Amino acid sequence: MPPAADRGLHFTAQKEKLPILAEITLSQLSPVMKYKAFLFDLNGTMINDMPYHIKAWHRILNELGGNISIERTREECYGKNEELLERVFPRRFSEEEKNRISLEKEKQYQKEFRPHLQLINGLDILLKRSKETGIQMAIGSAAILFNIDFVLDGLQIRHYFDAIVSADDVRFSKPDPETYIQCAEKLGIAPADCLVFEDAPKGAESAVNAGMDCMVITTLHDVKEFNNYRNITGFIKDYDNFVLL
Repeated sequence: MPPAADRGLHFTAQKEKLPILAEITLSQLSPVMKYKAFLFDLNGTMINDMPYHIKAWHRILNELGGNISIERTREECYGKNEELLERVFPRRFSEEEKNRISLEKEKQYQKEFRPHLQLINGLDILLKRSKETGIQMAIGSAAILFNIDFVLDGLQIRHYFDAIVSADDVRFSKPDPETYIQCAEKLGIAPADCLVFEDAPKGAESAVNAGMDCMVITTLHDVKEFNNYRNITGFIKDYDNFVLL
């Protein structure tokens, strides 16, 4: 194993003794673990925008005759847009129609969320310190590039990231590991040396399938929804609780 100074940023965590049912912060955990790369999901992980996605989908799905509740919409908000449409309306739309509906949904989402576009508390500091420390960073998201550009350019944070993997880049979306495996490959970092930041159980499952540890931010889902995933190193409400040593 390389010397500690060569293995990246340090933070405190201990998987074996992690109280999965309790809300915890990294400042409460030990001993030290080390990673060379941070891989971020986007929606709900970097920006707290999932309610806006759910609202936009709920409106569009019902306009299309889905007769779908807001709770069911929340449950369906994972993976690619085309996959969501296929789950709700099996074999109804062509690929061209799915792409058109997807883009319209994202335009509605962006219009409503734009006045509220900001990073989750503490993430700006984490990105800056990680970059200064030499930690490589990537985004691995089921969002289309249109939405990723909306965030990166709207917040002027593109320069922090060494790789981006969007829905446009993968054949299989989360919980398949392809998204995070591609991130690691683009960075040239072994999966075991990557820490994934996720807000959703499907994302945590993608990380474990990729052989990576996962830090969960509880912007939308409860801690108990992650009980089945032993790759989780901790839970945070925002990045103010993420301690860099």
